[in-house]
Amino acid sequence: MFANAIVRTPGKSMIMGLTTAHLGVPDYERALLQHQSYIKALIECGLNVTVMPADEEFPDSTFVEDTALVTPHCAIITNPGAASRKGETAQTREAVSRFYSDIEEISEPGTVEAGDVLMVGGHYYVGLSGRTNRAGADQLIQILESYGMTGSTIELEHVLHLKTGVAYLEHNNLVVSGEFVDKPEFARFNKMVVPDQEAYAANSIWVNETVLVPAGYPVTARKIADLGYAVVEIEMTEFKKLDGGLSCLSLRF
Repeated sequence: MFANAIVRTPGKSMIMGLTTAHLGVPDYERALLQHQSYIKALIECGLNVTVMPADEEFPDSTFVEDTALVTPHCAIITNPGAASRKGETAQTREAVSRFYSDIEEISEPGTVEAGDVLMVGGHYYVGLSGRTNRAGADQLIQILESYGMTGSTIELEHVLHLKTGVAYLEHNNLVVSGEFVDKPEFARFNKMVVPDQEAYAANSIWVNETVLVPAGYPVTARKIADLGYAVVEIEMTEFKKLDGGLSCLSLRF
């Protein structure tokens, strides 16, 4: 169960954020409203939410998940693979230091963005992507092992981040889409397959037996509800324009 979350308010500069989505420029005011709804949902799931202020210097900084991996035993400050995002980690370190005394760090030449890291109990799957390289993954796994946890790597073929296409809902239930449907690494799980037309909804998040699902993907929402979870739908249209999903917007621990 999670007790805390850290989020960062979007800055007006988000309209200049990195994207491959080709969905147009985000509406900043609408993004703020969607972000507030996201925070409200986390609070209603029982979390104490720390809200970091907007940082206009870093357009993508609202996607705070990429800048740290928070585990039950330590926090690991990442080294984002996107050059424009490397400066985001300083404020993340400050925020997580209020909760963690053990803070580790990924260093060059390693790069890691924690959107590529999927936690399943004490094991962490690390996606090798354009943002997370082998050197970074090796460092991350070494740190995890030093705290009694484990990790393994998965080669990504098409998606930006591992959690773009897969989500763990606890209880051995995995939401999968696209290239992850047949990945041998996930063979042992009960897999709920997201239809191709709803692939964006694969980035749903479990929060204390409630699953937050992006609004507008009814097949996925219904399938998750059929597994026995409470489902809350959150509008994410403006963050989708920046390749961002629900998991990207918070650190949950």
